[in-house]
Amino acid sequence: MKRAGLWAGVVLVGCVVLVAAVAQFWTPFDPIRVRPDVRLLGPSWPHLLGTDNYGIDILSMLMSGARICLMVGIIAVAIAAVVGVPLGMIAGMAPSWISEVIMRGVDVLYAFPALLLAILLAAGFGGSTWTAMTAIGIATIPAFARVARAATLSVMSSDYVLAARASGTGRLATAWRHVLPNIAPVIGVQASVSFGIAILAEAALSYLGLGTPPPVPTWGRMLREAQTYMFADPLQALWPGLAIALAVLGFNLLGDGLRDLLDPRLRELR
Repeated sequence: MKRAGLWAGVVLVGCVVLVAAVAQFWTPFDPIRVRPDVRLLGPSWPHLLGTDNYGIDILSMLMSGARICLMVGIIAVAIAAVVGVPLGMIAGMAPSWISEVIMRGVDVLYAFPALLLAILLAAGFGGSTWTAMTAIGIATIPAFARVARAATLSVMSSDYVLAARASGTGRLATAWRHVLPNIAPVIGVQASVSFGIAILAEAALSYLGLGTPPPVPTWGRMLREAQTYMFADPLQALWPGLAIALAVLGFNLLGDGLRDLLDPRLRELR
């Protein structure tokens, strides 16, 4: 079946978005209410996925965690795109020495992973959702800058851009009218892939205590709290781990599918 990966990604991402939207208004139980009388229950009615060591409904926490997951992904990718895409376009359109300066700066930034940035920001401002989003967004800027520069160089060598520049069209107008619309599909693919990376990074930061603070549920912190009961009740770790895996897989499949759909060279091979 053609584009099966794309449709699988659409379904998985759609499920995550739907769960997050529903959790905005309703969850089966209060995701932060502690109930010691029902702690460590297995999957049963009415707790379909069981309860954790505090007696909190796991399904409700997963649904609430999906909201944090999407919010972090959206803000982090937005930060990376807003900064990285213009840098990449400038590097692709400017003289070679300006391009070299920008890309070497991007390489320096690339040396700082999201975890290190989160630790630095947490030391100065404390661990929070915004700390995680900012750290992930800054760490993702180099990916957008590199992709945008490569796509810009390709567009700038095309005949219609050369004709526009020969007719006296300025660099800013060329970037707005010709470059940005033509590199938008590539940026969209990168955004989808980066979204999956952001979800994974947020889970790692929450696991280490550098993300969203308690009592707001996050998938990463659910994993950390479940490790104590890994052998006694492994399902506590299975559910958030499965949620993270499916969400990341969905965005990766969506990104790969969009790349196959939008890249004319790949379409010719099919």
